[in-house]
Amino acid sequence: MSDSIPKLQWLEWAKQIQAISQAGLAYSKDMYDLERFEMLRGLSVEILSRYTEVETEKVKTLFAGETGYATPKVDVRGVVFQDDRILLVRERVDGAWALPGGWADIGLSPKEVAVKEVKEEAGLTVVPVRLLAVLDKKFHDHPPEAYHIYKIFILCERVGGQAEAGMETLEVGFFGRDELPPLSLERNTPKQIQRLFDLRHSTEVWFD
Repeated sequence: MSDSIPKLQWLEWAKQIQAISQAGLAYSKDMYDLERFEMLRGLSVEILSRYTEVETEKVKTLFAGETGYATPKVDVRGVVFQDDRILLVRERVDGAWALPGGWADIGLSPKEVAVKEVKEEAGLTVVPVRLLAVLDKKFHDHPPEAYHIYKIFILCERVGGQAEAGMETLEVGFFGRDELPPLSLERNTPKQIQRLFDLRHSTEVWFD
């Protein structure tokens, strides 16, 4: 029976169980309820471990610092063009290419995060221009993910700096839409990159 249920459906159920148990552990005062919420959390960890192929202990560690009401995590990407080529960085973690970016930081706005990430990962000084897209990662062709993640793409204009890799990157380059290198699919998909080329010259905001 379980084999007929898509992997992504199991992941969505596990994330919902995790969110419910996390909120219950934060707000419940009844010792028996707390015990049940802890059991639910353990169940969600087992499911996530199986269907993301991440070790159970690592999944537990991921969720160890998660308390209170569960909300999506936010990933911010800076989108920089030079002529008709898009800025990508080669990630040290997997050797594949991605838009510069990362998790949103406490105390920084999305556009401030985009500026910071482009500087740190590509060496370029940029100014944010406008919002291009707000996407829900689960609706796109990314590998299975333990977290529920929103992705924000912000168009930025280069105003200075020299293209150079940072601590988390190996190379920096600009690529045409027909010459994209192997992409880091955890961070961006070919469809997303192609759509960003179109959105550059549009007033549309792409969102899920």
